[in-house]
Amino acid sequence: MYVGRFVVVGPSVGAYRVSSRSFPNRKIVERDGALTVVPTAEAAETDNPYVSYNCVRTAGESVVLGNGSHVDPITEKLELGYPARDALAESLLAMDYEKDDYDTPRIAGVIGEEAYIGTVRKDALLVEQVEEPTLVATYEKDSPEAFPFDAETAANAATEAYDLDLEHAVCAAGIERGEDGISLAIENGE
Repeated sequence: MYVGRFVVVGPSVGAYRVSSRSFPNRKIVERDGALTVVPTAEAAETDNPYVSYNCVRTAGESVVLGNGSHVDPITEKLELGYPARDALAESLLAMDYEKDDYDTPRIAGVIGEEAYIGTVRKDALLVEQVEEPTLVATYEKDSPEAFPFDAETAANAATEAYDLDLEHAVCAAGIERGEDGISLAIENGE
């Protein structure tokens, strides 16, 4: 099944995966403390604004993950002291769904003192508190739903997300919020 890009958020572990039929030549790199999706050297040049973006950023004791440029304003709102739910809902609503040929939803999650997951689609804005691993994707699974995800570390989360039996894996990021702070990991399938 092709679900496109997706986010899995648990109370302390999460993951983001790029799955793509149209732009498979991408990877995740660490840049200025953020994890950023960028084209690989083999990628064709494009002016598509949805191909490169920060997919994971930290804000104090919280971490934000998502499928586009909305990760930045969510992070900025958290840094200003907004509650996680409000930062997520306000930023998703302001950015709205992607204005591409598919009206692609924006998806995101915040893991901090509490965990939230959300999406904005053409027909809805959904933000839910997370008590168990929960997934939302850009296609087919575009409403948050409980999801079996057993990872306990950032590295396990990145690998588990990348290896899920969902079509067209490109790269993945994993996060863990633990007693020692926030850990990040990258899986580029290499």
